[in-house]
Amino acid sequence: MQRCMKRGLEAMRLLMVIPAYNEEDNIIRVVNSIKEQYPEYDYIVVNDGSTDHTSRRCHREGFEIIDLPVNLGLAGAFQTGLKYAYRKKYDCVLQFDADGQHKPEYIESMLEKMEQGYDIVIGSRYVTRKKPASWRMLGARMITIAIKLTTGKRISDPTSGMRMFSKAMIKEFAVNMNYGPEPDTISYLLKQGASITEVQVEMDERISGTSYLNVTRSAMYMVRMLVSILFIQSFRKRDDKHVIMKRGG
Repeated sequence: MQRCMKRGLEAMRLLMVIPAYNEEDNIIRVVNSIKEQYPEYDYIVVNDGSTDHTSRRCHREGFEIIDLPVNLGLAGAFQTGLKYAYRKKYDCVLQFDADGQHKPEYIESMLEKMEQGYDIVIGSRYVTRKKPASWRMLGARMITIAIKLTTGKRISDPTSGMRMFSKAMIKEFAVNMNYGPEPDTISYLLKQGASITEVQVEMDERISGTSYLNVTRSAMYMVRMLVSILFIQSFRKRDDKHVIMKRGG
């Protein structure tokens, strides 16, 4: 049974999308760790208008890369990767951070869930573990509650950036929606019938560089997500009027 499952996973065409903005100190280590552990799957670095040597180092290493001429932010970089995956007809996409916090060893367990028919699989830090006590985690708890109140579904780690998307979801982001992979979008997709599950993972601390999310930005982000989930999602529309989620798109 395990051998059959392994063959099935290898048959899935997975693309790992790695949005990168000023990650010159991390990107080589991140990409090489993916290539070493999962040479059977593809990846693409989306250089989001970096002002450092991220692009130069990727090209020097011969990495697969898309260079955006300006900084579009996570939403723009992510959607670029999803449009690429849609054109290349991949079966699923993994959003993978370029800062070294995500661990490749959880990719297989996420793929197993995807093989079971889910639309989105989230690499969650808190499926079997409790959230630590902090202001940031308080915001994450509030987002979890807001999603539960508006969709009936509990997402234990809604701010996790390690997410896997099915072929149907690739089409949604590439064709029908101009939105990034944020908690409010997860809430919206749940309302439209998407099936979402979580897999317990561990994440490392960033080794080099600094996150753009300082205390002030984190607080503003949490407030924006809460307002969007609780009040704006009911008015959100796709470009395509037919809101139907189907495996294979």
